[in-house]
Amino acid sequence: MPETRIREPIISVLGHIDHGKTTLLDWIRGTVIASREAGGITQHIGATDVPFETIKGICGPLFDRLRLKIKIRGLLFIDTPGHEAFTNLRKRGGSVADLAILMVDINEGLMPQTIEAINILKQNRVPFVVAANKIDIIHGWNSKEKIENQQQHVKDEFYRKFYKLLSQLSEQGFDSDLFSSIRDFTKQIAIVPISARNGDGVPELLMVLMGLAQQYLTKKLAIERGAPAKGTILEVKEERGLGTTIDVILYDGIMRKGDQIVVGSKEPILTKIKALLKPKPLDEIRSPRDRFENVPEVCAASGVKIAAPNLEHALAGAPVYVGGPEMVEKIKREIEDVEIYTDMTGVVLRADTIGSLEALINTLKENNIPIKKATIGKVSNSDVIEASAVSSEDKFLGVILAFNSSVLRDAKILAKNRNVKIFQDKIIYKLLEDYEDWIEREKERERLEKEGKVVTPAKIRLLPKHVFRQSKPAIVGVEILAGTIASGCRLMREDGKVVGRIKQIQLEKETIKSATTGDRVAMAISGVTMGRQLNENDTVYAFISSEDMKQLSEEELTEEELAVLREIRRIKRGIRME
Repeated sequence: MPETRIREPIISVLGHIDHGKTTLLDWIRGTVIASREAGGITQHIGATDVPFETIKGICGPLFDRLRLKIKIRGLLFIDTPGHEAFTNLRKRGGSVADLAILMVDINEGLMPQTIEAINILKQNRVPFVVAANKIDIIHGWNSKEKIENQQQHVKDEFYRKFYKLLSQLSEQGFDSDLFSSIRDFTKQIAIVPISARNGDGVPELLMVLMGLAQQYLTKKLAIERGAPAKGTILEVKEERGLGTTIDVILYDGIMRKGDQIVVGSKEPILTKIKALLKPKPLDEIRSPRDRFENVPEVCAASGVKIAAPNLEHALAGAPVYVGGPEMVEKIKREIEDVEIYTDMTGVVLRADTIGSLEALINTLKENNIPIKKATIGKVSNSDVIEASAVSSEDKFLGVILAFNSSVLRDAKILAKNRNVKIFQDKIIYKLLEDYEDWIEREKERERLEKEGKVVTPAKIRLLPKHVFRQSKPAIVGVEILAGTIASGCRLMREDGKVVGRIKQIQLEKETIKSATTGDRVAMAISGVTMGRQLNENDTVYAFISSEDMKQLSEEELTEEELAVLREIRRIKRGIRME
């Protein structure tokens, strides 16, 4: 039998923006990469190798108490901007990541991007641990004490937020608990309270990861010594003096300088490694070049920068294999297996990387949105022509969804001429939300046109302590202060910003078409998140378009409706004056 060794588990860190992904790794590394990044937000993809000795040092007495006989040499962390790196961490048959940390601000709970991360983890069947971050923000928190030794009011506040998080995870289909209460980690999701800023709970988090890897992943982590390397491209970029390079996560085998490799592209690239640049321990791929080591070989699992000729058309998310021409067809098939070309009626998709495209396809399938074509690259004329043909059959499917992809100039002009709608975003849930909101608006507009209705003046107050759901759609209790409001109506804040649309109105759990002055009803509002675009106690108005304003007959309005109309006009005039 061939000799095997245990490689490091590859750990991806995902979560909502500003929930502490980079801060956690900075604490572990003892560096301050976040402070070097624009606005403190991760700008590029990084991979950090944390050796076993460092982990042992961080865990200290905790490690000795658990008496684990560790075979793993360390942990390889992937630090991601959003979820792009995770979606690119793909290989045939699944994800390259062995485990994931889902970062959640315990004070905010699950946010839209957190839920998107959860869905991606589900799709890829990657086991994960929840790091409930920012416990140090809880008023009165003492970093020197464990939860059970905190003051009573601090414990009460912690457990209130903890059980809310537990409930939110349950809504996503997960049974979870505090890590110290879990007996079977295969059946429950472990929640580890931490402060990424000052390191509270980080030793426990690392121990849970080491324990999970040791107990459940040893077979998956066993690799054959000396086997040809397999990896995934995280990023393609220009490096001064080296030309185009690729940042790669090696998940199997060994790669040597001078090896022939096949690199994933629309037409796979056969080339030879000119240099292997490896970040020094506790550093990472984003660091300046003088902090890299030029090495003769690299073993999995590892992050490495590869310099080789002809890498200009390499694709992020595509595979890299050590081998010759026999690998070209294999890689070509892998890329073609992700892309979609059909004759059916459906939307046209474009994404910047294979991994992103795969995640987008999966999300649309889950939402029962048919796909006509899904490819990598920029939106082109052929995409517009395809979408235009679909539009003649189904207006709502004759669109282009572009994830992190730009639109070629000619395609933009053609789309305008053919009235083809192009949706663009860097976040999958936002892209889908914009598309679904547009469908809703268009259907409502058509309905109102058929019924010959125009929106009439109305004023609404969002009731305090009556937020039943924060978003998708937000559900909140409201009081109609003046006028009549109907489902389908858009809302305008006092600063003139148009926010959301009324999706449904309910009175005593019965759906009603409209509500009038004095009514207190529950309202589902699409396109907003409570606490962001709208807050409790806000006053909002029915948004009246210029076309509707022209059609309003003031003689038919009540005194209170006329008063509200004057307020709406004042707000609109104020915006124009600014």
